Amino acid sequence: MRAVIQRVKSAAVRSQGELLGQIEVGLLILLGIEDGDGHEDVAWLSQKITHLRIFNDADGVMNRSVKDIGGGVLLISQFTLHASTKKGNRPSYIRASKPDYAIPMYEAMVKQLKEDTGGPIETGRFGADMQVELINDGPVTIIIDTKNKE
Repeated sequence: MRAVIQRVKSAAVRSQGELLGQIEVGLLILLGIEDGDGHEDVAWLSQKITHLRIFNDADGVMNRSVKDIGGGVLLISQFTLHASTKKGNRPSYIRASKPDYAIPMYEAMVKQLKEDTGGPIETGRFGADMQVELINDGPVTIIIDTKNKE
């Protein structure tokens, strides 16, 4: 799994004009899933996201997690995170999982994040053409890949 995690002041996702999910202060997470990903990846990544200390404490030091601040989480599936640009100029998405595998993994991540953060998880719509709005705070953007645990 690959995740792009952005600390945001606010974020929202829409599809065909319909508001699907919206948060105030918290994390916008773009999630890419490949066939080699399993429930151990879900558990590890959810724990890492939940406890990632990227929010400021009273001294202005990034020392608090989304759980610590009671922040929101907006999780959006994004198969393009597994794009290969090795050959030519048209990216290949062959490494990205097909919906029959990716949807249950995405749903498992939603469930795990709910359990780990103790709060609701806002989402987009899997496979839909979506428009994402965000105000990145910092900006703070972190990329995590469960295959190399960084």
